[in-house]
Amino acid sequence: MAEMKVALKGLTCANCAGKIEDTLSKLSETQEVSINLLRQEMTVKLAPNASAEEMQETVERVVHKFEPEVEVAFLQGQKAEHHHAHHEHEHHHEHCGCGCEEDDDDDDCCACGCGCGHDHAHGDENVFGRKFFLRFGIGLAFFLAAVFLHEGMICTILYICAYLIFGYDVLLRAVKHIGQGKVFDENFLMSFSTIGALYLGEMAEAVFVMLFYQVGEAFQEYAVARSRKSITALLDIRPDFAHLIVDDEERKVDPSLVQVGDMILVKAGERIPLDGVITEGHAMLDTAALTGESLPRSVGAGDQVLSGCINMDGSLKVRVEKGFGESTVMKILEMVENASAKKSKTEKFITRFARVYTPIVVLLAVLVAVLPPLAGLGKFSLWFGRALVFLVVSCPCALVLSVPLTYFAGIGAASKCGILVKGGGDLDTLSRLKTVVFDKTGTLTKGRFSVTEVKGDVLKPAAIGEAMSNHPIAQAIVQAYKGELPAAQGYQELGGYGISYELDGETVLLGNSRLMEHEKIAYEKANGIGTVVYVAKGGKFLGYILVADTLKENIADSLAALRKQGIRKMVMLTGDRRETAAAVAEELQLDEFHSELLPENKVEWMEKQKGAEGDKTAFVGDGINDAPVLAAADLGIAMGAIGSDAAIEAADVVLMDDDIGKLAVGMKVARSTRRIVNQNVTFALGFKILVLLLSIPGIATMWMAVFADVGVCVLAILNAMRKKA
Repeated sequence: MAEMKVALKGLTCANCAGKIEDTLSKLSETQEVSINLLRQEMTVKLAPNASAEEMQETVERVVHKFEPEVEVAFLQGQKAEHHHAHHEHEHHHEHCGCGCEEDDDDDDCCACGCGCGHDHAHGDENVFGRKFFLRFGIGLAFFLAAVFLHEGMICTILYICAYLIFGYDVLLRAVKHIGQGKVFDENFLMSFSTIGALYLGEMAEAVFVMLFYQVGEAFQEYAVARSRKSITALLDIRPDFAHLIVDDEERKVDPSLVQVGDMILVKAGERIPLDGVITEGHAMLDTAALTGESLPRSVGAGDQVLSGCINMDGSLKVRVEKGFGESTVMKILEMVENASAKKSKTEKFITRFARVYTPIVVLLAVLVAVLPPLAGLGKFSLWFGRALVFLVVSCPCALVLSVPLTYFAGIGAASKCGILVKGGGDLDTLSRLKTVVFDKTGTLTKGRFSVTEVKGDVLKPAAIGEAMSNHPIAQAIVQAYKGELPAAQGYQELGGYGISYELDGETVLLGNSRLMEHEKIAYEKANGIGTVVYVAKGGKFLGYILVADTLKENIADSLAALRKQGIRKMVMLTGDRRETAAAVAEELQLDEFHSELLPENKVEWMEKQKGAEGDKTAFVGDGINDAPVLAAADLGIAMGAIGSDAAIEAADVVLMDDDIGKLAVGMKVARSTRRIVNQNVTFALGFKILVLLLSIPGIATMWMAVFADVGVCVLAILNAMRKKA
């Protein structure tokens, strides 16, 4: 399926983003359209027969229909084809605090079309700068002078001057957007309601409403900017350079130019640019950016290091094992940056709600202004004033801004703890977990095996075959032999059973009891605790090797922490034999275990669990064999630092170290995030509905309406930025 990435510079309106998504999704040329508002990026999955070139024109046309000032750029790898909405001549952009762009050629035009009614200061620290205070100081002076004079023509002129000082930019944008067919935006609604108040003679109220609106918008910009800034700070782990060693000479190069197998030098104080193995040197590593751990970790020759960690002291020579695009740091960046594209049900509801809320409230305002006077229930001016309150409350900014920011802040908080959550929907699922299912090897146990029993003369033939595998059990058998081994001929992996190879013209089989039964080989069953590798040659049973694993340190405390977070049921699924599984389950006091399972058996069990239980179920695993069941679970959780790439790709949540205790921390963050989302939705909707109801009998004033719009939005965004753990 062809996929198109589109940068939408300056798109900050969630309502308009929803309309763009909806319009493009209905086209026969598209299969799926998703806009990531925080990244200002859209993903368009094209239908099989769609033309990418024609779709570029269609996308640009649709975007500019709803947001004429947004800059559209079609991303192609590291390049982008830019399509400017306006100004064919060259101009310069600077970023303002809210993440949109301001065109320096037009001081009165907010290029993002977001409807903010304040002057754009560049950078969140300058929102309340000298220009802001000068403007509002002069406007406030005119307003206070008018209040002091109380009445008369001069008083009216002073009120109008104050009104224009506070709201000239809002009025200009309203006129401009009306010409573009955008009637129901916040600029028009605020302009119409305050001009209506001036017409009714409510001069002081109209001026103060515009003042409060502008100040509220400035606070809103500051809050959003700080939230964006705190989130983007997570992306500072991207390395800027690498010291490549070529012919004993050191070259400072871009990390993307380094190849697998190259040697790099990491100096004290530098961030490790690429994943690899230390060949020389010793140092203490700061791994906080990846794992959330505050204590440094000691590493030396032979240890694996991950990109993104900081070398605190010493000098390390590292052999690169993964290219820049596949490195840990790039995977983290990709997951964090793409997190908001996977929306939760609440976010999707708010997006749909925003499309219909404003038109409905505007229609109600018209009915309030027209129907009661026609029914003889009062003068038109009385009901017109009450209808103006409806217009002010009709913008759903508090919801469309605060809800996605809350999820993104929650994802950021989890990342700081070494927990990568791939989207708001996954964060919601994490908050609702009641059942957790674990793989055994490498998840509950250390995955460090040693041979504890050998039955028969089988160690050498087993080691020859296992030398071809990187599995911990295979490595334990090879280490136990401690001799020279010839290369295995005709090596084959038998999924879910074991392996086979040729030795002295005969087939050697290494695997579990199912392999012996499948090949109809009579064998002696092992009784010890551990994983058994049965060995047969030429169709005859030779013996077995027993390999034991040990539980991870503090695993019992980690599971207890999960119980405290409300996990009611813990299950272990393993391909290991029943005796070993039973011993582990009993020691960890698990509620249930299932042993001797093939990967497809785990998937089948998980599918049945999802159908039988109303609560959400997570699967925690680390190996490549776990990828199918990770994808099948309500929530797949991969052990990141030790997990395979396939497991990490299939998972919804990645624990950057092998500490299952982090899962309890992640659940705490997720539940805090969901609680804040619920608070914001309830508070914003509740207060708006209350003001709407109170406006009908005339109890609610326009000042209350502005607070229900701007004030509630600021409070909701500040609430979204609260600490999540």
